[in-house]
Amino acid sequence: MKEIIECVPNFSTSDPKVVEQILNQLKSTPDAFLLDYTFDSYYNRLVVTFVGDKQSVLEAMLKMASKALELIDMQSHKGQHPRIGAVDIVPFIPIKNATMEDCIQLARRFGETLANKHNVPVYLYAEAATKPERKDLDWIREGEYERLAEMIVKPERKPDFGPAKMHPTAGAVITGARKVMVGFNVNLGTADLKIAKKIAKALHSKKGGLSNVKAMAAYIPERNITQIGMSVTDFEATPLHRVFELIKVEASRYNVPIIGSEFCGMAPLKAIIDVAAHYLKIDNLTFDRVLEIAVQNAIEQRESFA
Repeated sequence: MKEIIECVPNFSTSDPKVVEQILNQLKSTPDAFLLDYTFDSYYNRLVVTFVGDKQSVLEAMLKMASKALELIDMQSHKGQHPRIGAVDIVPFIPIKNATMEDCIQLARRFGETLANKHNVPVYLYAEAATKPERKDLDWIREGEYERLAEMIVKPERKPDFGPAKMHPTAGAVITGARKVMVGFNVNLGTADLKIAKKIAKALHSKKGGLSNVKAMAAYIPERNITQIGMSVTDFEATPLHRVFELIKVEASRYNVPIIGSEFCGMAPLKAIIDVAAHYLKIDNLTFDRVLEIAVQNAIEQRESFA
């Protein structure tokens, strides 16, 4: 069986027509499969999840990125999510029959090819980073798009590929390789963004919160509520129930109710099993006790002996 690699690119747009054209590039690529996409006006961001083998993932991502660079003008972009470019971040993630090294090489090929084709600066992050500080996404995004022209000319911030100068309409691109993570958002029953920011600060690892958690606060105007948006980079070391319990504690300090939560992108089954086992106090919940997984395993075992 061929390898399966996941890619979760984030584009700085919420224009439905632009979203459609970007997704069409993916849909036209053989052996690349769209799993999920979400976009909204308050983050002004499109998050796509797709899988394929090495060649199909690389081909699809180059086509999508090229279309995004053509259509998105960062000079007029506003949004609540940190970003430095039209194609803001492109992580490659090993899923099956693939290694982290495979994904590091993919990120490098993608970054170098994109930089050469479009003369856009590209940074490598996470496991593909060329320097320790570049593993940290926050370090690369410091100053965001608004200060990119100032930051990118500093010697220590020279891009890994492309010119040490921001692209006039596309800014810069970040790409790399990482483990599967969980995008987890929690909605608060308050429109007070100051309170939401205090709660997010208590969660964010670099600000004294939980390890492996990056958190930010956003206002959702159509619902007149706020949201804590989180990336849990290692959900096995920092399980979701621990994250959720800390939010409950912090929210109660301000008499703010939690009114809902959501996954951003695809949720790993292991993370869901961990949450179910914790809150339902199930002692023997494992992968092979999930009906659909047990059926799949039985079929695969039968086929392997055929």
